[in-house]
Amino acid sequence: MDDSCNECIKGSIHSGLPKGSEENIHGLNTYVIGNRTNPRAIIVVYSDIFGLGLPNNKLVADSYAASGEYLVYLPDFFHGDPVSLKIADLLLPVDEKALGTFSKYTGILASAPNFVLWKIRHKAAETDRECMEFLEKLRRDTGVLKGKKIGMVGMCWGGRYAIRAGLESKMIELEDGLKVPLIGAAVALHPSNLVIGEDFEKLFAPVSYGWGKEDIAVSYKSKGQVEAIHERERKEGRKVPEMEHKTYEPGRHGFSVRGNPDDPAERKILEDTVTQVLDWFRKWL
Repeated sequence: MDDSCNECIKGSIHSGLPKGSEENIHGLNTYVIGNRTNPRAIIVVYSDIFGLGLPNNKLVADSYAASGEYLVYLPDFFHGDPVSLKIADLLLPVDEKALGTFSKYTGILASAPNFVLWKIRHKAAETDRECMEFLEKLRRDTGVLKGKKIGMVGMCWGGRYAIRAGLESKMIELEDGLKVPLIGAAVALHPSNLVIGEDFEKLFAPVSYGWGKEDIAVSYKSKGQVEAIHERERKEGRKVPEMEHKTYEPGRHGFSVRGNPDDPAERKILEDTVTQVLDWFRKWL
């Protein structure tokens, strides 16, 4: 990382050295940490747009593995093409008060073309395919971990795909003809780019959601819209898996990954979202 990049993100990266290693898992470079011999389950993490380049994402994976119960995979679904850390503090500043309005918006405007091009390179259909193919390979794995339950956590960009992995339409058929879901449970924290309707209808896996009251990227209204979809399905006679909705305040976007650990309220949210994930998976995996 060059000096200019380091200055750009100064104060943004959480302290601590990631303890895992990067390995090739089912064709994707994957950060791996946790119990490799007899895990309770496998947790797959779909990160925010900053991917493996942001140490925070690896440190979050480490926090899930710290219980000793899980093997955690953080795949590089972006194939070495995450959003640059140079714009991390512009899109998700740790301390918005320290970043002047003029600096923030001129910086975002300057970086906008690159971000648009990045989104073109990572369109929804291709992104969805990459994610589901990885999960399917993991589900069919003939190694020592065959049959282990899989939980998926998604933050920001990855939140949408963690939810979609639990859809009935994503179920696969095993060799014995048994149809099974790709995952046993999901957690979606400040999930972005949601398509209300198709991302939530006919969910098969239980999902725990984390919404931020002051999230400018994911409207808090989404919580009510999702709840309305599932209430309608129940009234129509469909068996809807258990859903959990947690609200975080202030809950700025990126609160589970890029919250400011020096701010007591945001540090508590960082800790509480880890608890949310582990509690949900202990219940379902």
